[in-house]
Amino acid sequence: MPSLPPFLIAALLGVFLAACGLPLPWSFLTPLPLALLLAFVAGAGTPRQAAGRMWWAGSAYSAVHLWWLTAFLGKIFQFAPMGVLALALYALEGAFFALTAYLAARLVRTPEARVWALAGGWVILEWLRFLGPLAFPWPTLGYTLLPTPAMQIADLGGVLLGSVLITATAASFVSVRWGSRWPHRLITFAWLAALAYGITRVPGSGPEQPMLVLRTDFDSFGRATRQLTPEQQLEVQRRLSASRTPGEVVIWSETALTAAGLPTFLPAFPGPGISGLGTPYGDAPHRNSVVGIAATGQVTARNEKAKLVPFGEYFPLYQPLHAAYRVIEQAIGFELPAVAPARNVQPLALNGVPYGAYICYDSVFPWVARTLVRQGAQVLVNPSNDGWYDGWGVQQHFMMGRVRAIETRRWLVRSVNKGIAGSVDDLGQPVRTLSRGEGALHVRPRLLSGQTVYVRVGDLPALLLAALMLVYAVRLDRRETVPEDGR
Repeated sequence: MPSLPPFLIAALLGVFLAACGLPLPWSFLTPLPLALLLAFVAGAGTPRQAAGRMWWAGSAYSAVHLWWLTAFLGKIFQFAPMGVLALALYALEGAFFALTAYLAARLVRTPEARVWALAGGWVILEWLRFLGPLAFPWPTLGYTLLPTPAMQIADLGGVLLGSVLITATAASFVSVRWGSRWPHRLITFAWLAALAYGITRVPGSGPEQPMLVLRTDFDSFGRATRQLTPEQQLEVQRRLSASRTPGEVVIWSETALTAAGLPTFLPAFPGPGISGLGTPYGDAPHRNSVVGIAATGQVTARNEKAKLVPFGEYFPLYQPLHAAYRVIEQAIGFELPAVAPARNVQPLALNGVPYGAYICYDSVFPWVARTLVRQGAQVLVNPSNDGWYDGWGVQQHFMMGRVRAIETRRWLVRSVNKGIAGSVDDLGQPVRTLSRGEGALHVRPRLLSGQTVYVRVGDLPALLLAALMLVYAVRLDRRETVPEDGR
């Protein structure tokens, strides 16, 4: 029986890994396909071959995990075949994985050592994907622990600590093949400790703050091209907010209000509350904000979006490449926005309560929620517009928000256009949610205080453990390559 070519094996392993990495009940099985992938890449003859195998695997992994981007591009260009442009992103993501494999294969030579170098390098790569103007850390392995109590370790080291547990588990599986059993025993103990830690976590206690969150069902592209007017949006949101009871803080979604109509719309907002505030396309400067609005209809505080979406709100080299961008603008029917980024973020205060409000894509970046909690935020508020996503992109975004609640031990409330609206407790468990149709939910999050280890030290524990895996790989490589006479 003829064997499959290496590139096809690598691609199939990437698909297998992505299938376990989606928001599904069996996501915790991720270490199994990852172990197969690490062993296959580590077994390559040369660093270049290792990089090639990892490129195919990483590209396939990204394509399956982010398939909704293909549908998104087809929609925005109003021509489904244009979705193939997403292949360039998948290839770029694969290149980052390939570079990691190449460096790991150059660092150490023996297969077992390479497995551990790849495991540590994978976590460092995930950390790097949170940085820079083109940061896109969507497929982070740690999120796959969410179906298990082990995810509660995120309050110690964030989602990356979950990635450490997963990559180390995969590497330990492979090490057994070469007779190294103590790493597997150590990781088994780590799993037992993580599960015990998760099972013994209890919800925090604090006063309840009644809130009203909305789920609207507007066409996001219609909003962008002004086919849906701000007045029409306002009418729907006011109707849904009519069920507000005394004492409730009302939350509206991202860009639920527009700056152009602010003087007129503010008196119509059922304050006190928090709302997304957008600038109509074509107006300048373009801003994506979240504002606190008092019962009197006055804006009391304002934050800008902390992390802009690459090629969605931030377009690199827009002026030098204006001719190319202009072709895109003509195809989609509106001008690409140049959104002003936030210089800093701080909680929005309403009636003496500090709310950690951050906008849509900000929820992908743990540092945003960390910063707000370090400044005293007692509950997280995420106005969002998830109408850009399709399929499991919506679930993935919600999954990330749940982990932000665990990392900071704060309740999270979401008011969204499309997507999943509702509340999540400080253990990351959904309490009340609405994922279809229009509606309003009465939620009662608790106002909590205190700071977790993760809020205080960030990703340091995960990075130190990733570095230890690299050190172990180097020591293992030296031990296995020493001649029998010791010289």
